Amino acid sequence: MAHHAQLGFQDAASPVMEELLNFHDHALMIVFLISTLVLYIILVMATTKLTNKFLLDSQEIEIVWTVLPALILILIALPSLRILYLMDEINDPHVTVKAVGHQWYWSYEYTDYQDLEFDAYMMPTQDLTPGEFRLLETDNRLVVPQECSIRIMVSSDDVLHSWAIPSLGTKMDAVPGRLNQMCFMVLRPGLYFGQCSEICGANHSFMPVVIEVVPAEYFELWSSVHLDFA
Repeated sequence: MAHHAQLGFQDAASPVMEELLNFHDHALMIVFLISTLVLYIILVMATTKLTNKFLLDSQEIEIVWTVLPALILILIALPSLRILYLMDEINDPHVTVKAVGHQWYWSYEYTDYQDLEFDAYMMPTQDLTPGEFRLLETDNRLVVPQECSIRIMVSSDDVLHSWAIPSLGTKMDAVPGRLNQMCFMVLRPGLYFGQCSEICGANHSFMPVVIEVVPAEYFELWSSVHLDFA
């Protein structure tokens, strides 16, 4: 999760987020090289007193500064389009979860299991135990298996919400009357925190998302226990 004075992204926990971080570094390097070149040209133009009358008109230079930016845009666009298609790809999911946004909590339903559903409210500060995070903990965590394709179907019961987990590179708007879906795969077990990323009213800041990723055998055990209690 994020920490104080953090300048970069959170550590990637999914293949899509790894691709997003690689693309960010790729685009940032291109921007850095362009900025360096422009700064160098500005400094040269401001400090030198030499002039060349033949530079006032040159077809070759005009071709270069037209073709070169086009090539740079292609270098940025192709990886970007590849990641967009990767993010929209829906493989055969192992687990499907329906997440519905409310003012101001989330409700989850495991559609592959009968009667496995619950609500997730933010934990009040006075109920937190040592080691838990204020404004990020929920009373019920969304449990998913590790290294499995997970499909999240997102909708809303009242106003616009947004289900987002930064370290997984996932963000999907929850729209009333509309069912959006996305897929992700978590590479390692642990807790992953997110929040509603769409301004949805007075308590918008108080509807966190917590995912607990466990090995597949523990997930089956957890689901069977919850079905017994249901």
